[in-house]
Amino acid sequence: MNADPFKHKNVLITGGLGFTGSNLAIRLVGLGAHVTLVDAMLPDYGGNLFNIEPIKGRVRVNYSDIRDPNAMNWLVRDMDYVFHLAGQVCHVMSLTDPFPDIDINIKGTAVVMEAIKNHNPRATVVYTGTRGEYGSVVKLPVSEEAPTNPKGMYEISNLTAEKIVQVYHDTHGIPGVMLRITNTYGPRGQMRHSRFGVVNWFIRLALSGQPITVFGDGGMIRDFVYIDDCVDAIVAVAQKPEAMGEVFNVGVDQPTTIGEICRTIADLTGAELAFVPPTADRAALEPGHFYSDITKIRTIVGWEPKTDLRDGLGKTVDYYRKYREHYWS
Repeated sequence: MNADPFKHKNVLITGGLGFTGSNLAIRLVGLGAHVTLVDAMLPDYGGNLFNIEPIKGRVRVNYSDIRDPNAMNWLVRDMDYVFHLAGQVCHVMSLTDPFPDIDINIKGTAVVMEAIKNHNPRATVVYTGTRGEYGSVVKLPVSEEAPTNPKGMYEISNLTAEKIVQVYHDTHGIPGVMLRITNTYGPRGQMRHSRFGVVNWFIRLALSGQPITVFGDGGMIRDFVYIDDCVDAIVAVAQKPEAMGEVFNVGVDQPTTIGEICRTIADLTGAELAFVPPTADRAALEPGHFYSDITKIRTIVGWEPKTDLRDGLGKTVDYYRKYREHYWS
């Protein structure tokens, strides 16, 4: 790989003021890229100008919606890379209102890809989806070859968006790579509600002096990836020609339980735990045990997570202790 693949390259990040987008922007600025962030700043979706405080004045910020063809037609021009991270990201909300998922995740992705096809088909596209695309699984760890049986509109819309990017790669020759990312935690995630970002919400409860609420007995198996490792994966696949047209899991093949992660947070913060029955909406969407098989991305791209869970949680707790005023309200 080129030692400086992003130096002086033009990069567009949709959802660029959100959790993953802002951390990716900070990384790419450090690698010498010219970064443009597009974000609609929809309420409760996690967009936060403080997220880019370390690179303030070193990126362009465009307040546009990916569903706006005129905006996207303009923004994708001359971009070397388009990191498509914007989307409706709350699987619980999709139970009561499926239309934002359809409108933002499916229509929005089609608008982005159509703009690239018509105005910049040489751009490399990285789409970030979710491990929820698999739904309930019968074999652990879960590889990319596992069946996709989404349990809700959020997961269906992510899978559809992934397929859209795949079609534009196969049919129109637009280099694209699709990621199915597991539970991500770390600095710059939204902390105002519990509808997404479960680990970060546990940390908010702990830092607010409240018990960490655990649904069920805490025995559910999950894998949790620290945001810096997630960004490493996104950056790595973008610069790997062999990755184009492929779907990759981004996760951790050393799983833990919800109870274990909560006990670690409690140990770091002094918080107490409270075990409660799951709500009906969460029970309906619960896919069961899950952790990722990352053999494919490790083999083709050379990526694997580096951050120990306790270390990652410690860094996250330290960040929100220092900057909570920018995230709590």
